[in-house]
Amino acid sequence: MIELNERQEKILEIVKKMEPITGESIAEILNVTRAALRPDLAVLTMSGFLEAKPRVGYTFKNEGVNNEIKRMLKQYRVKDLQSMPVVLRENSSIYDAIVTLFVEDTGSIFIVDQEKFLVGIVSRKDFLKTTLGQADIHKMPVSVIMTRMPNIITANLDDTVVEVVKKIVEHEIDSVPVVKCYIDETGEEKYEVVGKVSKTNIARLFLDLADDNK
Repeated sequence: MIELNERQEKILEIVKKMEPITGESIAEILNVTRAALRPDLAVLTMSGFLEAKPRVGYTFKNEGVNNEIKRMLKQYRVKDLQSMPVVLRENSSIYDAIVTLFVEDTGSIFIVDQEKFLVGIVSRKDFLKTTLGQADIHKMPVSVIMTRMPNIITANLDDTVVEVVKKIVEHEIDSVPVVKCYIDETGEEKYEVVGKVSKTNIARLFLDLADDNK
């Protein structure tokens, strides 16, 4: 990630307001020599923030800012923003799962088998559909209403933030379980739930980045 110094930030503000503007005019506004300004203008141009047009001057490039945002996001991995998952056994009752949902204030619960490997996921929508029916939620196991593997979108610890955001947006889901993959003696893949990434995690990351770059 490129760190801009105070003068470079000022240059960008000037160009945004007065583009196109020559280097001489920028130097005059900042009360410095053209030579002193040359290294800063070179950094901003090579980084894609400014475009230098002969006999016209400098103009601001929005794609430079977009590239900077991409660079910032790509340096973060799932392991940097994941939170603790809420997990229940597949033989837990729907009633217990609903209580857990509200006590933990979560949108989804990840369901595991007796070996603690991921087998399903249930969301608020699943619980709403069930409680609107005539099911005995005290006796019915949560496994009856869960979405099962392999129809669960997962993330790995080393996935980038951009990758996990794409999964959440493309599949229109609220969160994804973060998993570690194991291969059992039969060659079957098993997934241990080690975290989760939700829309809240992502929003918090953007807020932190905005605060850091004020």
